[in-house]
Amino acid sequence: MSSQNTDMLVKLYNLPPLEPAIAAQAEQAITIRRAIAPEKHLISAWVAEHFSMHWASECQVALSHVPVGCWIATHDSRLVGFACYDSTTRGFFGPTGVDDSMRGKGVGTALLLACLHAMRADGYGYAIIGAAGPVAYYERTVGAIPIPDSSPGVYRGLLRAPRPE
Repeated sequence: MSSQNTDMLVKLYNLPPLEPAIAAQAEQAITIRRAIAPEKHLISAWVAEHFSMHWASECQVALSHVPVGCWIATHDSRLVGFACYDSTTRGFFGPTGVDDSMRGKGVGTALLLACLHAMRADGYGYAIIGAAGPVAYYERTVGAIPIPDSSPGVYRGLLRAPRPE
């Protein structure tokens, strides 16, 4: 099994605490918080510009839930990261991304933990990280384990924009 882009399973009842990750971000003047509906257009445009239209679509779904299933990171009133859950399918974490200039500061980990703790509060016992790219990171950070034969999983047959000729 290829470990790249496999789905991974996370026990939500055995997560690292969220508070230290949020405090570490606050010390760097980075705010981690749940997005609100009026920010939908700004967040989805940023995600489309920095990542992909597919991820922007997933953000729009997560931003349409009540409570909103999208968490954001801001620095100096500027969006620098996002993470979503329950967008592709219920119980899935992702997509998630951090601005290149903010990587290595713990922003992604704080967003991951914020979403997973929110999922636990919503009543989930487990979460699936869909098409996980950095498998070793998820194993180390939240104890995620690969799900055998899960690629392409729910993404099988995903429509893609035609390539220009």
